[in-house]
Amino acid sequence: MYYRNNPQFEVIAFTATQIPNIDDRKYPAELSGELYPKGIPIHPESDLISLIKKHKIDEVVFSYSDVNFNYIMSKGALVNAAGASFTMLGAEQTMIKSSKPVISVVAIRTGAGKSQTSRKVVEVLRVWVKKWLQ
Repeated sequence: MYYRNNPQFEVIAFTATQIPNIDDRKYPAELSGELYPKGIPIHPESDLISLIKKHKIDEVVFSYSDVNFNYIMSKGALVNAAGASFTMLGAEQTMIKSSKPVISVVAIRTGAGKSQTSRKVVEVLRVWVKKWLQ
């Protein structure tokens, strides 16, 4: 969201390593914003350094979740060695504003039970709303 429809930046690509079979796809145009009517290409993370060099990338923004400190910092070191800046955006730049109350289910790693917890929260809320509306 930070870069969407922001003409001060040109998003060249995303890289991916966590989601199976996403390499060589595109981030959808509907989500990319009006500056990217054809979407944004997604490359394997292993292409990161060659993408930096090929496109003369100034800044790489890390936005994966569920990775440890050593993983993040080793990527930052590689990016810096390739000549680009390495950035991690904070909560204020990445959270979507809402006019409605929000319940957030988070965890520090994959497989911690976010999906199951989210389903339980929805179940509890449905029961609560049903009782509240009566």
